[in-house]
Amino acid sequence: MKTKIHDPERRRFGKLLFAGALGMNFLFTGTGCKRSQKKNTSGIKLAAQLGTNPTEEDMQLVRQLGIEYVTMGSSGETATYENYVRMKEMVENAGLKVWNIGNMDVHNMEEVTLNLEGRDTKIEAYKNYLRNLSKAGIYYTTYAHMGNGIWSSEREEARGGASARALNLASSDKEGRWNGKIFKGPLTHGRVYTEEEIWDNYTYFISEVAPVAEELGVRIGIHPDDPPVPELGGVPRCVFGSFNGYKRALEIADSPNVGICLCVGCWLEGGEGMGKDVLETIKYFGERGKIWKVHFRNVNAPLPHFVETFMDDGYMDMYKVMKALREVNFDGALIADHVPTMVGGYRVGLAYSIGYMRALLERAIAEVG
Repeated sequence: MKTKIHDPERRRFGKLLFAGALGMNFLFTGTGCKRSQKKNTSGIKLAAQLGTNPTEEDMQLVRQLGIEYVTMGSSGETATYENYVRMKEMVENAGLKVWNIGNMDVHNMEEVTLNLEGRDTKIEAYKNYLRNLSKAGIYYTTYAHMGNGIWSSEREEARGGASARALNLASSDKEGRWNGKIFKGPLTHGRVYTEEEIWDNYTYFISEVAPVAEELGVRIGIHPDDPPVPELGGVPRCVFGSFNGYKRALEIADSPNVGICLCVGCWLEGGEGMGKDVLETIKYFGERGKIWKVHFRNVNAPLPHFVETFMDDGYMDMYKVMKALREVNFDGALIADHVPTMVGGYRVGLAYSIGYMRALLERAIAEVG
C-alpha cells in the first residue's frame, strides 16, 4: 500500500543522487590528437557520492567506510575548471581520489534530446564541460539523454518504513524532474515525438561530441533512461531504454570513448521490457569493455509499479550482479545509489549499503578469483 512520506532529508538525498547520476573518472595518457587509454588498476572500486562542498565530516565518513574514491557534482557557477581543480585538491588533501565531477546543466538536456531552440548552444556547453574536465585531469563523465527528466510518483515505504523513491505508472501524481524543472503529462512538450526524431537527435549530438571526447581522452558513459519505458509525456524513450537501443546507440557512436554507465536499478525497473536481463547485459557489454561505471541498487518489482528498496530486499539477487561484474573483469567505480532514508539520516543508509556491497564483493572475489 502506498504511504505518503514526509522526508526532511529528501533535499540532501537529491543532491547526492545527482552526484551519483553523473559519473566517474577514468585515466588516460598519451600524446598526439587522440590519447591512448591508461588501464585502471584491476578490480572493482567502491565509491561514494559527495556534493560540491563536502564537509570534513563527510570525507571522514568515506575514509571510515574504507572507500578510496568519490564522485561529485556541479552546476551553474560551480561548473568551472577552477572549481573542479579546487574540488579535486580538497578531496585529495583528505586522502581520497575524485572519480568524476558531473555537471547538472549539461545532463538530461531537453534541447538536445528533442531538438529544441538552443540545441547547438547546449552542445557547445557540453563540449566546454569536457574540456574543463580534461584540463582538470578528470577523464570520465556520465551522460543521460532523457528529454523530460527522471519520473517518480509519491515516495513510499521500503522495509521498516524507510522513505524511498517510487513510481506507479497508473498514478495521477507521477511527474518528471530535472535541474529544478517539472514535467507533467499527458504531453510534456505540447506534442508527440516520433522514435525517428529521437534517434536523429541522438545521432546529431553524439557525432558532435564523440570526436571532442576522443581528442581530450574523456570517456562518456551513458546512463539508462529512468524509468525505461516506451514513452512518457509524448516523448519516446527508445535510445537508452532497452538492450537493443543501447546496442544501436553505441554502433552509431562508433567511438572508443562512448560506453555505458550501467544503472542496475533502471534495468530492474524495466524488467522484461529491456530485452535482456541485467546479467545478460553485463556479460555482453562487459566482455566488450564498454561498462565503465555501475550504479548498484535494487527495486521491489519491475514496472508498472516499483519502489526502490535496500539491496538485500528487492526482487534481484544482487550477489549475482556483483559476481557477473567480477566475471567480466569490470574495473571501474561502483556506487550505492538512491539509498532509502533510514532512521538517523542518509549516512546510516549509505553505511549499510557500502557494508553490504563490500561483503558481496569479497564473496565474488573469493568465488571467481
